[in-house]
Amino acid sequence: MFTGINHMALVGDLMQQMCVYLVVAYLLSKTPLFAPLMQVTVRLPDRLVCYVVFSGFCIMGTYLGFQIDDAIANTRAIGAVLGGLLGGPLVGLAVGLTGGMHRYSLGGFSASACAVSTVVEGLIGGFLHLYLMRRNQADRLLNPTIAFGTTFVAELFQMGIILLMARPSDHATRLVSQITLPMVLTNSFGAALFMRLILDRRETMEKYSIAFSAMALRIAERSVGVLMQGFNEKNCARMAAIIREETGVGAVAITDCDKVLGFVGTGADHHLPGTPISSTHTLRAINHNQVVYADGAVTPYSCSVTKDCKLGSCLVIPLRGEENRVIGTIKLYEPKSKFFSRLNRTLGEGIARLLSNQVLAGRIEEQKSLLAQSEIKLLQAQINPHFLFNALNTLAAVIRRDPESARQLVQYLSTFFRKSLKRGGNDASLKDELEHVDAYLHIELARFADRLNVRFDVPPELLDVRLPAFSLQPIVENAIKYGISQMLEPSTIVVSAQRLGDLLSVVVEDSAGLYQPKPGSDGLGMSLVDRRIKLRYGAEFGLEVTCQPDCWTRVAIRLPIEEDRTAC
Repeated sequence: MFTGINHMALVGDLMQQMCVYLVVAYLLSKTPLFAPLMQVTVRLPDRLVCYVVFSGFCIMGTYLGFQIDDAIANTRAIGAVLGGLLGGPLVGLAVGLTGGMHRYSLGGFSASACAVSTVVEGLIGGFLHLYLMRRNQADRLLNPTIAFGTTFVAELFQMGIILLMARPSDHATRLVSQITLPMVLTNSFGAALFMRLILDRRETMEKYSIAFSAMALRIAERSVGVLMQGFNEKNCARMAAIIREETGVGAVAITDCDKVLGFVGTGADHHLPGTPISSTHTLRAINHNQVVYADGAVTPYSCSVTKDCKLGSCLVIPLRGEENRVIGTIKLYEPKSKFFSRLNRTLGEGIARLLSNQVLAGRIEEQKSLLAQSEIKLLQAQINPHFLFNALNTLAAVIRRDPESARQLVQYLSTFFRKSLKRGGNDASLKDELEHVDAYLHIELARFADRLNVRFDVPPELLDVRLPAFSLQPIVENAIKYGISQMLEPSTIVVSAQRLGDLLSVVVEDSAGLYQPKPGSDGLGMSLVDRRIKLRYGAEFGLEVTCQPDCWTRVAIRLPIEEDRTAC
């Protein structure tokens, strides 16, 4: 026979059990296992985690229950219902079966009824999950009120199943009359509080994520291009100031592998830019290519410069360049009176990646600039010796028969080399390019006499358009070297330009039509011109060569229009 049970005492006992239950849930929320529970679970790995966690809570709810003669008053329903709500029908069924079989193994006259009811509770949560998901109301599944109501209904179903299945019937009726109120209330409130715990943890993570993202975006926005201008003391001081203002840390330092490049904040009076690195933490981060965190407690921290320094903790993160090699460090400090937050640790690593990419991008741009300068020098070196040899031979021949023409030829030769030598930049106006080509062609006209005709067809409004320096002369030289010079009859070279929307098209056409395409190369000069244009403007721009054999060859340069800002 059943002994009398005080309902309020049982409610109190079950509430105590629920508190233990929620403490365990709170501790679990600090582990990675809790992450899939903070959202509606749809992926298979997350569903497996959901099954394992809530099956554990089902079993724990049974173990923590209270014996009432041959039955157990418990909080098992919380695990079954929430497993179904968050994981869906299959997870709800699996959690219910696991919790139900465990309860069945403990025996008692209500064991079969409790096992079946646990499965039903999991399915109730699961089918509500399915119902809301199909109506695009997934957010309601995380509502504590929904959890309360679902568990309330599920517990009523459990009481009905006990009345239907448990035998003898009078024992079942007595049991249900004693445990209905305590179990319905405790499980319903427990499920709601568990869901509230999930939501609180989720909101906390979102708050930190929003704060982190906003801070990272502000730093990225303010620091765009700073270190691309050079990894030096001036730029590192600017960057350190930006990072400190946005993060609020005690101090920020940036170093290369040998010395301090920038320091802002507490301790700036003795951590001076330009001084050699003396910190063992920084040297370890550089030598081992690893993040070093000295919190001042587990890992001792002391200033390597002076004992009176107010800094009490330090995070050192390597800056990495090509092939992941260390090129320096960024260091975040906090004073002895302040806690070094995990947010700043995570943010610091993100900032290090940002700075590393900027330094690397700056070095790539510097290498591109050096490459462009080298290519111009290469074009000059290719043009000058070959052209000078031919020009001097031509000049020697002209001097004997026509001194006046020889003087003009010397002037053109002077113009050509002056324009070649004074081009220190990477680009020039179309007018400069045409003058360069004109001087070149006048010298070639003296060489080929009546066999060469030249015509320019360029609208005046295009003369100030910018294009890479030495773009035209190599193409004109190619037309003469591989076209006109091979002809016995008179030939013509036409240099024309036109505007096509926002594009400039400059065409060099010869009347020889002797162009023979060679796989992989159209000559060093033309290849360099094409590559420089593509590198600067994009792969859709550059040179296009067409040929009508024995009639004409056209080389077209196509690039975006850039007006000459220095023109009047």
